Amino acid sequence: MPVPDTLLPRLARLRDRIAETVDERGADDPTAGDPLRGLYLSEEAVRYLLAPAAAPYASVFEDSGHSGDSGDSGDSGDSEHFGDEKETDRLGLLAARLGLTELDVRILLIALAPDLDRSFEPLYGYLNDDVGRRRATTGLALDLCGLPAHFAAGRARFHPSAPLTALGLLVVEEPERPFLSRSLRVPDRLVAHLLGDDTPDPALAGHVHALTAAPAAYDGEFAAKLAARLTAGPLTVYLREHREGDGLAAAAAALRAAGYEALHYTGPEDRVPELLREAGLRGAAVVASALPDQPAALVRALAHSGGVPVLLTGPRPYDPQWCERDPLVLDAPRQRAGAVDAWSAALRQEPGFDLAATVAPYRLGGDRILRAAHAAQDLAGFDGTPVTAAHLRLAARQQSASGLERHARRIRPEVGWDDLVLPAGPLAQLHELALRARHRDQVLGDWRLSAGGGRGHGVLGLFAGESGTGKTLSAEVVAAELGLDLYVVQLSSIVDKYVGETEKNLERIFTEADRTDAVLLFDEADAVFGKRSEVKDSHDKHANMESAYLLQRLESFDGIALLTTNLRANIDEAFTRRLDLVVDFPFPDAEQRLALWRHSLAAVPCEDGTDPSAVADAFELAGGSIRSAVVTAAYAAAGRGAPVTTQDLREGAEREYRKAGRLVPGEGNW
Repeated sequence: MPVPDTLLPRLARLRDRIAETVDERGADDPTAGDPLRGLYLSEEAVRYLLAPAAAPYASVFEDSGHSGDSGDSGDSGDSEHFGDEKETDRLGLLAARLGLTELDVRILLIALAPDLDRSFEPLYGYLNDDVGRRRATTGLALDLCGLPAHFAAGRARFHPSAPLTALGLLVVEEPERPFLSRSLRVPDRLVAHLLGDDTPDPALAGHVHALTAAPAAYDGEFAAKLAARLTAGPLTVYLREHREGDGLAAAAAALRAAGYEALHYTGPEDRVPELLREAGLRGAAVVASALPDQPAALVRALAHSGGVPVLLTGPRPYDPQWCERDPLVLDAPRQRAGAVDAWSAALRQEPGFDLAATVAPYRLGGDRILRAAHAAQDLAGFDGTPVTAAHLRLAARQQSASGLERHARRIRPEVGWDDLVLPAGPLAQLHELALRARHRDQVLGDWRLSAGGGRGHGVLGLFAGESGTGKTLSAEVVAAELGLDLYVVQLSSIVDKYVGETEKNLERIFTEADRTDAVLLFDEADAVFGKRSEVKDSHDKHANMESAYLLQRLESFDGIALLTTNLRANIDEAFTRRLDLVVDFPFPDAEQRLALWRHSLAAVPCEDGTDPSAVADAFELAGGSIRSAVVTAAYAAAGRGAPVTTQDLREGAEREYRKAGRLVPGEGNW
């Protein structure tokens, strides 16, 4: 790759300065005429290397007004100012962006020269009095800058905390040597950048991604204020997230408003020097998320970012022990669910369905909306159709997958309202539950109807009724209506005999549920939400402590949680008070039982004349038992290779009665 024209005059200035240094050393060097000096490099060879004709870019100097002659060093005529070019080149832009001094630029150019022109290698070997040391040293750099070796301000430019080294622009090698003999090297990434190559540093592969978050769904005042602060000067900010993605969305909005490109970093602290250098070269800001469990080392490394803006995001409160220089600590604003504008922008087309109703339950943050929109378009392309609400819901659920499956069983809902056979009252309450889940951020957040005290925006419901009356099915229908997955908590994985372990297990579940768009179902909730009792021994005390923990945790919960119980009286009244809805599932009467039989038989081949009316009237079964009876009848018919008959249905119902230990009605009574 050719050397950019903007760098050529700078190299010519440097060559002029080297010529002056050669003259200065040769004037009082007693070995200048010694023929053994050629063992290293003869003076004639040096003169040849310094001749203008030896430079492959001599014509460029002439076109630029620089002859390469040490007597004409440019606009000022002062050879010491070989870095004072006024053209807008990458080196100049980099210096302005990172606040490098003119001395920093000169030192950087001296170290950079052998990477751009091989003829500088023997020249540096000559000046180092060692033909094998073909790179600039700290002492040579100070000489070429006209600074004495004991000048403290000059030596300080090579300190590890100085901009050149702190930002990874210059490497001072061979620390075992005396200071003035240490070699200087410019990293390959910087050389490539100055030559016009913007390929990212390979050391950051897999750790740095573009931050392409969709427009955040919250008041833009926060983003505008943060953007103004970033525009005023680089700073380090810690954004504490209430929910995963809030901080990334806020950072993306603020950086976009401030005109910064963002590098999203999720790697370890040992890659921070390369990260800061990459950000400095590109004029970008660093956004770090997914902080490790012990983030002090990473935060401390990023806090010394020089001229690079750094935004860190995480759910934990900032700990002053992480870093001796505290960042600006802010709470990231909540994102509202159903960010219609963000979804619409991500889809880049007008959908043929009600977008607002479809995305209302989802609280995806960061770049999750964009990724979900792209996934929905891919699914639609696979089906050969335009994007539908089903595509968008499936894609959103994929983006909301989490670690809940370690603690709960996931159910992908495949039922709808038509699958429920319930009286009008409970059915209306279930519709209200779905309505609350859709609009909770608007009512509790925007309209400020939250009770305060750290209470969350969650929706909590209790389904009470006998076994088989449709409680779990109703939870699945509500999840399907919202386009969310249903997670059934396995109580066996929660309750632990050791003190405090049950609370820890519950906390893990609630934490995962808070960051997941899903419906959480505590089936047979009596086991953990039961009534508190009088303390008579340590077991009672710890059981009451579990209840107290749950009461506090439910108040701060932000998700959707449903509890089921066979006996409402078993649930502690303190839990009941915190519930949004209590839905009672009555035992079905004869008319509802007949509807349940017919619904279960809808897709089952039946013999002509098969009528479940008499069975529905004679056998008092709940919906779950009716389905089991139909399954038994279907297996019997399949074994015969014939359709289901009324007798098959009766035998299935009798089987359910015997399982429950109930008397089977006589043959002649139905």
